[in-house]
Amino acid sequence: MKTVVVGGGVIGLAVAWRALRQGLAVTVIDPAPASKASHVSGGMLPPANEQLFDQDDLRALCLASRALYPSFVEELEEFAPAGYRRDGVLDAAFDEDALLSLDHMESFLDGLGVRTQRLTPAEVGELQPAFVPALGGLLAPDDGAVDPRVLNAALCTAVEALGGTLVRRAAVRVDDHTVVLDNGDTVPFDRLVLAAGCWTHGIEGLPPGAVPEIRPVKGQLLRLHSDPPLLNVTARALIKGRSLYLVPRLDGELVVGATYEERGYDETVTAEGTHSLLGRAAEIMPGVGALRFAEVSAGLRPGSPDDLPLIGPTTVPDVYLASGHFRMGVQLAPVTAEAMVAHLTDAEPDAVAAPFTPLRPAVLAAAAAR
Repeated sequence: MKTVVVGGGVIGLAVAWRALRQGLAVTVIDPAPASKASHVSGGMLPPANEQLFDQDDLRALCLASRALYPSFVEELEEFAPAGYRRDGVLDAAFDEDALLSLDHMESFLDGLGVRTQRLTPAEVGELQPAFVPALGGLLAPDDGAVDPRVLNAALCTAVEALGGTLVRRAAVRVDDHTVVLDNGDTVPFDRLVLAAGCWTHGIEGLPPGAVPEIRPVKGQLLRLHSDPPLLNVTARALIKGRSLYLVPRLDGELVVGATYEERGYDETVTAEGTHSLLGRAAEIMPGVGALRFAEVSAGLRPGSPDDLPLIGPTTVPDVYLASGHFRMGVQLAPVTAEAMVAHLTDAEPDAVAAPFTPLRPAVLAAAAAR
């Protein structure tokens, strides 16, 4: 059985790799694999965030993916390094409201069985000397981050090592179990996985409403560099009702993010975005201005009609969707891949993925309204 995956980001590549592990023949179609949203992503892997407080199904999905990540990476590193760090995620509070947020998060994570350690201001300063004095911190020592660029490169290596094919062309149309490419070539399939993020609904040939519109949500990030690294562990700085994520790499890179902008398909890097991120970083890390400016980049996160992932079959036979992960694509790659491979092999997907079917009422209603 031949499986075709349209979309070579972290979701599409993870699905392709796991499908190949199950013995399926797989082709990935993407004009520039590993170059879009997940290429820009910081790769933070926290145990939870505020969005999960009242989202039971999404919380279960995130926890399932968190549990899968170590073995997912271990298997992938049979082929290449994956850029995974599991040395802690620190939430640091810099005002009284943020300190109350830490109390809430600590209680929430304790209820989920996630190990945490409450830190005093002095302990936060010892762990992250580059910070201005914090009011306190919450460390999740079993969590961490992954470098999506290294992860995607490893996935590409693994896909090709297992006999998968990467076709570096754009998919423009689906025509009865065939994908038509931008150069007129065709790729037949038995089953098709659409994983092209916010570009997915632009593929022609599918019935109206078969694929919900996935909107782009722009995010800008900074990449700075120092030797040695400025920070010791991945962190979220909580201040003035907002959070700033700070993801250090072992090579001295520091990713600072991110903005959230509803600007359509605008991928422009702006002075405003750069200024905002640098200014917020400087509030809590006075030394950040001395770091080497390495890169500023913008990516388009895929947002579904209800801002929840789309994982599973569509209304079209043999056509599946793996998209709409918004800002959690890297975080949810392992669990999404496992669920999709279950569908592709006619097995029973884990129950945690069931609520995210593209056939759920909120998505079907949005598709019908287009």
